[in-house]
Amino acid sequence: MPVESINIKVIKIHRLQKNNRIKAFVDIGINDALLIKGIRIVQGKKSLFVSMPTEQGKNERWYERVRCLNQDIRLLITHKVLEAYGPKVA
Repeated sequence: MPVESINIKVIKIHRLQKNNRIKAFVDIGINDALLIKGIRIVQGKKSLFVSMPTEQGKNERWYERVRCLNQDIRLLITHKVLEAYGPKVA
């Protein structure tokens, strides 16, 4: 499926305290057919980045619950989420 046919909408942004490394949780809709909840905006060493929802396994390790199999889709989601988060983001 071409990236141009993917419509990503930010449904909700839940901002957290400013001194927290996790800046916000975001819910997105894809093509008005799929809802992904719990995407995180995280402050890295150099800039903000987007992290897909995760859950902790019985072995105490963290695993992605949603994974993009196409790098172009991952970049599109990242761009849309950071753009909706605020103008301070490049």
